[in-house]
Amino acid sequence: MLNALEVITTVIVGVMVGVEFAVPFFINPTLNALLGDNGLLGRVHGARVGGAVMPFWYIGSLVLVGGWAIAGWDHDGTGLVVVAAGLLILSVLMSILVLVPINNRVKTWTAADNRPADWKQQLTRWDRFHYVRVAVIIAAFALLVAALA
Repeated sequence: MLNALEVITTVIVGVMVGVEFAVPFFINPTLNALLGDNGLLGRVHGARVGGAVMPFWYIGSLVLVGGWAIAGWDHDGTGLVVVAAGLLILSVLMSILVLVPINNRVKTWTAADNRPADWKQQLTRWDRFHYVRVAVIIAAFALLVAALA
């Protein structure tokens, strides 16, 4: 049973990492290259979709990692799993404290007349913190993979 939990957890966290990695390296550059407001409108839609899905994915991943740490407490690699859980907690805190507030504002920018003057700076700030969050969850994922070895 522990083996199944380890594999399921690693796959779910790994897919989350892949999705979050794609945002700054593939999706946002593509959206930024679109003409006019199309890129921003794409980010507005992405903020809505991500805002609806990612809380469950992040919390679900953390619960799975916590379950793995508890179920495998007396096994090799548990220390790595506990550190991975700590990194996922950090990513959730970063999301709640910095990224979600910006994301919630972005979701409302559906027309040119309802955007703040500093909307580009806000997107840049979100992007910078998202890079850090991606690094944190990649590290967590790497620790989970190492715990399997």
